[in-house]
Order: sequence, then C-alpha cells, then structure tokens
Amino acid sequence: MRVLTVEKLVPGGYGLARTEEGAVLVKGALPGEVVRGRPVRRRGALFLEEVELLQPHPDRYPHPLPPTADLPLVYERQLPLKEGLVREALERIAKLPFPLSPIRPSPRALGYRTAAQYARHPLGGLAYRLPESHALVRVAEDPLLAEPLAWALGVLSGWPLPVEEVVLRGSLLEGRVLLGLIGGSPEALKRPAKALVAEGFAGVVWGEPSAKGRFRGQVRPLHGERTLLERFGPLTASVSVESFSQVNPLAAGELLQEAQGLPSGGERALELYAGSGLLSLLLAPRYREVVAVEISKEAVRRGEADRRRLGVENVRFHRGDAREAARLGAFDLVLLDPPRAGLAPEVRAYLLETRPQEVLYITCDPATWARDVGALVQGGYRLAFARPYDFFPFTHHVEVLSLLRLG
Repeated sequence: MRVLTVEKLVPGGYGLARTEEGAVLVKGALPGEVVRGRPVRRRGALFLEEVELLQPHPDRYPHPLPPTADLPLVYERQLPLKEGLVREALERIAKLPFPLSPIRPSPRALGYRTAAQYARHPLGGLAYRLPESHALVRVAEDPLLAEPLAWALGVLSGWPLPVEEVVLRGSLLEGRVLLGLIGGSPEALKRPAKALVAEGFAGVVWGEPSAKGRFRGQVRPLHGERTLLERFGPLTASVSVESFSQVNPLAAGELLQEAQGLPSGGERALELYAGSGLLSLLLAPRYREVVAVEISKEAVRRGEADRRRLGVENVRFHRGDAREAARLGAFDLVLLDPPRAGLAPEVRAYLLETRPQEVLYITCDPATWARDVGALVQGGYRLAFARPYDFFPFTHHVEVLSLLRLG
C-alpha cells in the first residue's frame, strides 16, 4: 500500500499523483488530497485501487452522491478545475494558447439530469453500475435527477420488472417521464407497461439487449407516447428514450442561445452528427438552405417532426454517415457536435478540402476537440471563440462551444 498526495485533476475524472514508478491515477480524488491504496498497472497506466482517503480536500462535498459523481467538490470550486481541463487540452494537444471565455455554470448544480439509466438489482429495485466495473450498488435516491426523474425512480423501486436495465427520459417543460425497458420479453411486459402508464409514465418502450448499445437492436413501443417536448433555450424540441438528447436542457439552452449569435450567416449550412437537428433548426433563419446529417433513424424522425411543428421550410434532413459529407458539396458554415471520439478523419479531411468560411464546433471531450482544432488551425483556420459550459455538475465532464474562421 502506498500513501500519495494528489497533484491535480486530469481528464477522465482522475486525480494524478506521482511515484518513482510514474504517474498514478486515482478516480474521484481531488487536488491536495492524501490517499492510500495499491497501485495497479492497467491499460499501460498505473491506477490506485483499494483507495482510502486520509486527508480530504477542505471543500469536498459533504453529502452523498452517486458513484458517477467523480468530482465531489462544492459547486463553485468545480468550475475553475473544468475550465483548466479545457485550457490545458488546447495548450498541450493543439499547442494553441487562447483566451477562453469564462466557463458558464449550470443553472442547477443538483436536480439537473433529465435522462438516466439503471440496472435491475437481483435483490430487487434499481442499481448503479460502478464505473469500470460490473459491480452493482442499489440506489434509493439520486440528487442529480430532475424532479420528474426523481419521481420515476421512486415509483420503479417498488416494481419487480423482469428486465436487465431501465432508461428514463424526462421533460422539465411537460413534467413527465418516458420509460425504456431493456431485456426481458416484450409480450410479457405489455401488461406492466399499461399499468406504469396508468401510474403516471407518459409512455413505455422496449429495447432488445445489444452489444452495440442501448436501442441499437430491435425496439418496440409497448404503451403510451413515444416522445415528449422539452425546451432548449430558444427552441422546443422532441426527446425520447431511444436516441441522444442533452440531459441538462437548462444548460444546453444557454449554450444554444449563445451559439445562435456566433456565425455570420450566408447561403448554405451543413450540420454533421446532427441528432434531431437542434442547431440546424436554430440557425435556419440565417441561411437559405440547411442540411442536417444524422445516422440515427429515430433522431431523424424526431427532427422532421420538429421541423414541421416549427414551420421551418429550409432545413433538409439527410440520413447518413457524417464521414460521407464530401458527397454533399461545399457550405458556408459547418456545424459539428460529434461523440466523444471527436471528428472522424474523413470529416477533418472534408473540412480542409472544402474550406467552409466558418466551423461551429461543440464538444463533450476537450481532448479530441483540441486535436481537431489543432488540425484545422494548421490547415488555415483560426480559433475565433471558445467557452466551456458545465452540463454535468459533480462530474469531470465539460462541454465547449467554439467557432473557427478561415484566415
């Protein structure tokens, strides 16, 4: 067992300590804390296991948090650390010193999540899956959940559902919750689904377990509604349990409000990794034509419904892979909100070949964003704006809104 002092926070929600064997990563440890544990080498790095906290940070959060909350500091002390992660990524990976705009805090530090998923515990009730482990921890309450989901968690804790996981998607605008059931027999779940809708759920959907991810296999609506409306700042848009939408709509709304004013406007705009096309619908008044590219059939279906509901005529959805953007030609603006892996090489190549005047890039991973920004700057772009946003209080995750321009 080793006694270590944590030096700083690094990506992934780890505190970093140093030994003669090299850097040691400590999950959920905070700068300045003294910990004891056993260093174990995994995936080419040293991680501290069997961790015991000997000297806590003076501002460590004093109340219980879920295992996913790997930044247990009082809220105002979290923000400088997250801003520092973005600044360090730009300097270390992109080799680009840049004056970031100050981080925008979440409107809510607690009760912000409108989406969550839990495993069914074999002894009854629901459970968290511990990060980097298959271990289950039963959950009674989750202070990060918004009010509709907190209600749903309380209801489901008393239901012996024969499934592997449950997925919750709520709406602050409507105050209601959709429920996804993963695993089990859809036929056997039809009667419980009807009872759950009678209990107050807006709708229930079944999903086949799949190694590719939730709702990547067969999906079947069981009872009730399939979507809800949620407000994201300037827009109302549909959300579902089946495909991605931002889980902190209040913070996402503030980001969208600022994003709306960043591009210059023009003739044609393209959104890659579009989801249900929030950015396309938001910026449609500034461009003659907007094309939204998304691979998820369900997300495209929701985007089309939102387009019709909002009366937007100049947005066209294209179901396809962002890596095939070269087939669509050149645009004045390209909008990007990729997964954590960042831009595919084909997308970076497309940007450098067609050279749109502006690139609006939103990221959930500062490291891959910095990699992509560095490549675009080397290709003739300049970073004109970047601001971190906190969508996930009490976790290491941080979003970034950025704009790049040619020249």
